[in-house]
Amino acid sequence: MSEEIRELVLRLARENPRWGYQRIVGELAGIGVRVSATTVTKILRRAGVPPAAARARLGWHQFLRTHAQSMLACDYFTVESLWLGPLYVLFFIELGSRRVHVAGCTANPDGFWTTQQARQLAWSLPERPRPIRFLIHDRDSKFSGAFDEVFRSEGVEIIRTPFRAPKANAVAERWVGTVRRDCLDWLLIASRRQLEHVLRVYAEHYNRHRPHRALSLRPPAPERNLHVVSCHSPVRIHRRDLLGGLIHEYHRAAA
Repeated sequence: MSEEIRELVLRLARENPRWGYQRIVGELAGIGVRVSATTVTKILRRAGVPPAAARARLGWHQFLRTHAQSMLACDYFTVESLWLGPLYVLFFIELGSRRVHVAGCTANPDGFWTTQQARQLAWSLPERPRPIRFLIHDRDSKFSGAFDEVFRSEGVEIIRTPFRAPKANAVAERWVGTVRRDCLDWLLIASRRQLEHVLRVYAEHYNRHRPHRALSLRPPAPERNLHVVSCHSPVRIHRRDLLGGLIHEYHRAAA
């Protein structure tokens, strides 16, 4: 058995996880490579490659990548205020575009309030160019049956993450870290109204302007006038301050 045949077998198994031994044998025969099913079996076993039935199972990360463009995730996080104690923020994020929707904030995040915010977002779902098929959230009791039913009525399937598995909703968790580092960790929040204003401004900045590594350094929903300028061209830029100068945005100044 040559090293070339071994590499061919492993490549076909790696690139086609649903192919069994006989399928690999047949494909190799089609390109003029004669090898037995027994030989293919030995090659895969020695390389630690499991049978097709095990390889074909769609893992969680593969599932997210496959359906990202039609998937929402949601979660809560808390912000400590000066006088009201913790305020709870409910947000949704589109996994494909990374566009975030801040649903609202409250000191009493019961199931009724959460369901009301869900209705506000669900009304906009039919207007999307690509329908949402899945919604991911954890098993927090605030996500009640009535909350889930709002989305099911729009044809959205609910996916609950496992217990104590924050990485299962990693995109939402990363956004919480981003909004804290960029914004909330640098502010003193005195009221719910102030927090709503801060989050509204930051979400607009995040969606329209802030570059995202997962999107090739483009924002989730870039402004229409966003364009690339040659590094050799003279450029005059204008700085826009947000939230009292905490956040800066740079735009090309009009000629």
